[in-house]
Amino acid sequence: MLNLSLGPLALPLNPLLMLAGWWLAGWVADRLLKARPAGAAHDTYAESAPQAHRQVGRALTMAAVVGLLAARAGFVALAWSAYAAQPLVMLDVRDGGWMPMAGAAAALGVLGGFAWRHRAIARPLAAGVAAGVALWAAASAALGVHARPPLPALQLPTLDGLPGELLAHDGRPTVINLWATWCGPCRIEMPELAAAQQRHAGVRFVFVNHGESPEAVRRWLSGQPYRLTHVLSDSRMQLAQAVGTSGLPTTLFVDAQGRMVERHFGPLSAASLEGKLRELLDEHAAKL
Repeated sequence: MLNLSLGPLALPLNPLLMLAGWWLAGWVADRLLKARPAGAAHDTYAESAPQAHRQVGRALTMAAVVGLLAARAGFVALAWSAYAAQPLVMLDVRDGGWMPMAGAAAALGVLGGFAWRHRAIARPLAAGVAAGVALWAAASAALGVHARPPLPALQLPTLDGLPGELLAHDGRPTVINLWATWCGPCRIEMPELAAAQQRHAGVRFVFVNHGESPEAVRRWLSGQPYRLTHVLSDSRMQLAQAVGTSGLPTTLFVDAQGRMVERHFGPLSAASLEGKLRELLDEHAAKL
């Protein structure tokens, strides 16, 4: 499952789970602070209860903000050559360009600093963070957010009605993009995907149109300044349902064995696409 549908809106699931974990961390820390003895002699809680509660909120908020900024900045720094031509694109965080380890390290540094300066909140804050992380990890595992399942065995036709294949089983990894002509973000990212298809001969790109007639798709593609190969028609929207997404665009990164190593919901920038392709190719090379 990649996203949560709310009427016409499709929201990415992982950020929602992270937000739920952040809220639980604050709630647990707050409950533990309130449960401590009012006259405890071994700490300063009795003297500064309101301040302790405020410090917990500040610590969690600052850790989240600094962690997100660090994760984004780390990725941008590594992929700066791709962002240099269009610096404002780095502000569009929908492309999924993050360095999780940098973000986690920065967030832990902030939390550690607060715990060191405000000893009264150290244990409740640690317990809250542990509870929040546990919720995120358990919910992610239960919903399959980070799972690597095999690509569904579907046969979809080409725009000409001929049998098409999602996987070619030719020893190359595959990138599968689910898109539609009416989808604005799909149209924005399509030139980057088309350019990547020409640039990366070691990766097979497949473009699966979601829910439209082949005639409408051919007419729209004929008016574009780029050309796509391996375009399949999914008029019954089978693939989206099979991989657990209800929003577009969705891009699947599949290894040579047919396993989905990453599923991305939302538009991809050139930098983010290159980063994910590099990871896919590095993992492929390591298996050879």
